[in-house]
Amino acid sequence: MKKILSCICATVLLSCGSAQVIETKTVVPSQSDAFRGSAVGSVLNDGELVSTPVFTTSERIGEMMNFLASDDLKGRDSGSEGIEMAAKYIENYFKSYGLAPYFESYRDTLSNFKKPSYNIVGIVEGSDSILKNEYIVIGAHYDHIGTIAPENGDYIANGANDNASGTTSVLEMARYFGTEKTNKRSLIFALFSAEEKGLLGSEHLAKKLKEQELNLYAMLNFEMTGVPLRGRDYFVYITGYEKSNLAEVSNTYAGENLVGFLPTAKEYSLFQRSDNYPFHKEFGVPSHTYCTFDFTNFDHYHKVGDEADIMDFEHMATLVNKMLPVLEGIANAPTQEIKMN
Repeated sequence: MKKILSCICATVLLSCGSAQVIETKTVVPSQSDAFRGSAVGSVLNDGELVSTPVFTTSERIGEMMNFLASDDLKGRDSGSEGIEMAAKYIENYFKSYGLAPYFESYRDTLSNFKKPSYNIVGIVEGSDSILKNEYIVIGAHYDHIGTIAPENGDYIANGANDNASGTTSVLEMARYFGTEKTNKRSLIFALFSAEEKGLLGSEHLAKKLKEQELNLYAMLNFEMTGVPLRGRDYFVYITGYEKSNLAEVSNTYAGENLVGFLPTAKEYSLFQRSDNYPFHKEFGVPSHTYCTFDFTNFDHYHKVGDEADIMDFEHMATLVNKMLPVLEGIANAPTQEIKMN
């Protein structure tokens, strides 16, 4: 997230960084990775067992996170060699799992940032002859803040939670739809650069798509999903909860109280501080961020301690697995169920 106020009256800037790939290595799934709806895991929810389809695993999530948040990428600052490595990784991932480039290539060059920087944008066209003309953007920013003043000899702000976590989640969702092709509406998967510079990547893409008169239905963003919420009766919250019925729709497809309301998110205007916001401004459609950072469960925002080894990969895999039926339901509903309030 771009700017966030801390719970202790101090101002906190919550943005995400930049990345690059050394030797681009795309994780190739085994046959057992493919979700067919038959593999089921059970998780306890308020005393009841809830079935969660298994598509991704903590092992797979961990492998991706350990690359994207590695020291080799030097904190993924926008315009750096490190973020270039991440960009190549994402491009290869999209190509490997059946996503077509949305533009002439996967790269969308930012027009509002001085250094060469790129959003990476792929598409899975919808299967329905009519609904495929409606689009859903599923996004996350893959940049971070690069290198900072050293702490105990460590100067790399790896950005594992912020936002390799959201990037990994979106890549796994892209893998599902790219290989399974179960969506009737068209899905645009966008990984944004220069979020940490002021939401510049998402601002650039939102304006570009608006100029092209894209028929956008909704924008669903993922930010800081690397550690679980504590003491909540829901799994994830959305920013701008009261602005649409997305939480209700999400919970219906999830079959549980998956998405909740975090008062702190409203208090500190988190709706305006992540990559959902430029799409809200340009299109006026439901545009929200799914997040599991609540100011109490993570102490390493924009610090060198934001490392992959403190992320909860099991939690991250569960989030992806729980979100897939939600995204599939939204993509395939005969009418546009998500409405602005």
